[in-house]
Amino acid sequence: MILVIDCGSSKTPYIADLVDANCEVEIVPFFDLTEEKANTAKGLIFSGAPILVTENDMSNYLEHLNWLKEYKKPVLGICFGHQLLGMLFGAIPSRMKEDRDWQEIEKFVDCPILESLPDIFEMMEDHCENIPVAPGFELVASSDACVNEVMQHKTLPFFGVQFHPEVSGNHGAFVIDNFCGLCLK
Repeated sequence: MILVIDCGSSKTPYIADLVDANCEVEIVPFFDLTEEKANTAKGLIFSGAPILVTENDMSNYLEHLNWLKEYKKPVLGICFGHQLLGMLFGAIPSRMKEDRDWQEIEKFVDCPILESLPDIFEMMEDHCENIPVAPGFELVASSDACVNEVMQHKTLPFFGVQFHPEVSGNHGAFVIDNFCGLCLK
């Protein structure tokens, strides 16, 4: 089973639908997630959220996930989840020009969640903040609008995407399918 951690995004059910095509899925509200619950799963996906990390005190979110730094199973952060993953490992988010449209993204590093995608692909964005590449991670893909579109941890199976694969058609479905494949190995 893969847990989709609902951080409050209206798009969370779309993530679950894509996961459900691959394996069993359960949606868990963010603050209901425990380390024990996570250990029963094959992997975790953190959704987007309707809050701004640059305008809110994120300490309660980060404290709630402190154990994640030692987690050994695959983790995917989407938008807010991507930013949260970056902050957990020491990156500082910032505001940017609002982006609520398709972006052309270029990958420069091999990454298992982008397998089967061309080197340049389009994904749907929905954000006005971004996160630099966190210590311990490497930059995988960028767009003209956002430098850190995709990052992956150098030693852990952790991935963050600033875009929303769950509403990005076939290319987005490939990202979720690839992540599920990692979880099921």
